[in-house]
Amino acid sequence: MQMPQSRIWKLLASVSLLLSAGAMTVTLSPSASSPMPVGTMVTFTAAVKDAQSPDLWYRFRVREQGGDYQIIRDYGPVTSLAWTAAGHEGLYEMEVSARDIDSGDGSTTSVVYQFRSLVLDGKAVVSPTSNPLVFLYSAPSCARSSRMLIEFQIAGGTVQKTPLQACSSDSSMNIYLAGLRANSTYTARHVVYTRSTLMKAPGLTFTTGPLPSNLYSDTILIPAGRSSSSDPILLGSPLGANPVAHDLSGNVVWYGPGGAILTRVETGGEFWGFVEATGQPASQQVIRKFDLAGMTLLETNAARVSEQLKAMGRRTVTGFHHEVRTISGERIAALAGVEQILTGVQGAGPVDVLGDMIVILDKDLNVVWTWDSFDNLDVHRAAVLRETCPTAGCPQYYLAQTANDWTHGNAVQETADGNLLYSARNQDWLIKIAYDHGNGDGHIIWRLGNDGDFRIQSDDPYPWFSHQHDGNFEIGDSTKLLVFDDGDTRVAKMNGGNSRGQVLQIDEQNRVVIPVLNADLGLYAAAVGSAQQLRNGNYHFNVGFVQENGTVDSYSLELTRDAIPVYKAHQDTILYRTFRLADMYSTN
Repeated sequence: MQMPQSRIWKLLASVSLLLSAGAMTVTLSPSASSPMPVGTMVTFTAAVKDAQSPDLWYRFRVREQGGDYQIIRDYGPVTSLAWTAAGHEGLYEMEVSARDIDSGDGSTTSVVYQFRSLVLDGKAVVSPTSNPLVFLYSAPSCARSSRMLIEFQIAGGTVQKTPLQACSSDSSMNIYLAGLRANSTYTARHVVYTRSTLMKAPGLTFTTGPLPSNLYSDTILIPAGRSSSSDPILLGSPLGANPVAHDLSGNVVWYGPGGAILTRVETGGEFWGFVEATGQPASQQVIRKFDLAGMTLLETNAARVSEQLKAMGRRTVTGFHHEVRTISGERIAALAGVEQILTGVQGAGPVDVLGDMIVILDKDLNVVWTWDSFDNLDVHRAAVLRETCPTAGCPQYYLAQTANDWTHGNAVQETADGNLLYSARNQDWLIKIAYDHGNGDGHIIWRLGNDGDFRIQSDDPYPWFSHQHDGNFEIGDSTKLLVFDDGDTRVAKMNGGNSRGQVLQIDEQNRVVIPVLNADLGLYAAAVGSAQQLRNGNYHFNVGFVQENGTVDSYSLELTRDAIPVYKAHQDTILYRTFRLADMYSTN
């Protein structure tokens, strides 16, 4: 007689306790008894007995019955994880590994947990989540060769659609609905596409909830018209507060969890962000990927990454800042701080110099490639405007009370040829680095900007960007580079001026730059900002740090290729980056 799968899994979980190393043991307790419905957040909490020291780290992984483990949070001090099976029902095994980082003792255990389907009698269901603007649509299974999406619509509004997904024939389909206005009634239905037919289910109604009171506001100054209707969502990333998405009329249609500064939007309704915990140890400096409902999908911290770096013979990092995103090969690129005390280099005596490391992680959060500014840039070339820390926007540093803010990197993009474009704000340079799909030696291919490797064909008295943000090549044209020119060096040298939105034609072979767009945005941002090409060919710029009338706030503009503003909005907070999106499931 064959043993049931559920019993096998429970025995395996028990055996893992017996295999624990050392004297310490770890237990794992869910906040609610199994089973729970799909989409219900369950908090799994670890507890350790007989540890030799209180300095413990925990790692959380999960796997579906019969599958491989997927890491969610790498080793760090957090003892619990809130998680749910948002895709489909089934048996899942949540594993926690605890490690005493002083003694080296470790222990691993797991619990098997069942998430049951919300679909009853073959009928779809719409369920709320903890976010009043995000709902979970649960549809019955469909033939494996078919595909499904969800249509949803407010009365009199435009039909919105989730991305098409491959059907599952042996479990329900569960898809987040996002892009919803508060306190509004919607109708939703699932649509199944086969090779020859299209089936639409009956509509289900649901009503969204109210907004929290602490979201920033969005005021329209130039309304959107036909020429600016592309990418109708404006997503803003404030410093440490909730990211918020508005439609082009200024209505909130989504907000995310606070705490992490959102850096990038990923396809499918996923987001990357980083946490800078000022004055806290490296284990509190975090990068995190989360979904539309705010659930953590991937997370690691600077202490855990530094542990790996040390084993590789590299410098350790102080914390993460400004950039984390997915690149090709299911890899993750993150910017981290790295510091050294140098004598007689950027000062007469010993000086704490703060630089950057680009850290590349694989999907299991293992370090697989690094680039260190101390090994590849001239440390004698100090920050152009001699910036020092502590100031707003400085990465974490620990070796002295003040530090030279040498590079202050703020963006990394993988280029079409598999290398990396790195923005060093305080050097006034965009730098191309030899990554070569992970096989490169990290040498500098070129430096773009004043005193760099290119000449610029322009009669502008100061044509180059300075203290720039969000340099990025256009997705469809690797010879055109967008950049938000904060303009700090230009403004300082010319006794005034505004920030600019720039598009530059780059001839890499001949090292020549021709400005395609050099738009005075009518506002000056001494820090932050973003640049993006829209689907209609226009350009979006975020002027994210404008000091006026005793406040600091933000403006988002859409310009035509002729630099004509066709949309403009004001936000009553600092916005690190803004993104124009087609919907809450797309990158743009």
